[in-house]
Amino acid sequence: MQLLGGKEEVDFITNLGYPSYFLIILGVSKLLGTVAILIPRFPLLKEWAYAGFFFTMSGAVFSHIAHGDGPKDYFGPILLLALIALSWYFRPADRRIVPITQATA
Repeated sequence: MQLLGGKEEVDFITNLGYPSYFLIILGVSKLLGTVAILIPRFPLLKEWAYAGFFFTMSGAVFSHIAHGDGPKDYFGPILLLALIALSWYFRPADRRIVPITQATA
């Protein structure tokens, strides 16, 4: 939705105090992160994508709190934070980074 730049999205992001071009940055990063998580292999890239999603959603929660929004406004980002954490925790073993100590043993 951020890449489409609809009026509601622009009003929403500018109401939080961010410039409208921030939507393009968010949209591109979310699209690339989703692709990184869905493609096979590249576990380090997947870790970075999960981290990016985590920082994006936690930033959204804190932005809503700082703006004085009510719980209904930051419930979505909190729910997405939980889903990101669950997805990261339960990812398949072949998508995990093997620590150096275990790789050499």
